[in-house]
Amino acid sequence: MSHREYKRSDRVAAELRREVAVLVHDAVRDHALPSVSVSDVEVTRDLEHATVWVTALLPEQGAPAIKLLNEAAKEFRRELSRGMRIRSVPQLHFKYDDSVDRGERIEHLLRDPR
Repeated sequence: MSHREYKRSDRVAAELRREVAVLVHDAVRDHALPSVSVSDVEVTRDLEHATVWVTALLPEQGAPAIKLLNEAAKEFRRELSRGMRIRSVPQLHFKYDDSVDRGERIEHLLRDPR
């Protein structure tokens, strides 16, 4: 049986994903941001930077949402530092995850007989 070792960066990424998802959800609700959700978080091995991948309900709202989230990244980091038990919270970099959009486009192409 294969035993997978979990790196610390994987554990931090999982916790960040949960915590940032709540912060993003609250920001969408409270600050009228476009409707987005966190799909994944990748953390560098040195735990200095975290890429937060988000998807948008409407693809055309992705770019404005990413811009607003990156502007709020320092505030999110400050909030995370209060709640997480980690020496230093990674810098957050928000990016748009277009994999859902690509999947829907491919599905549409496969279903369309033309």
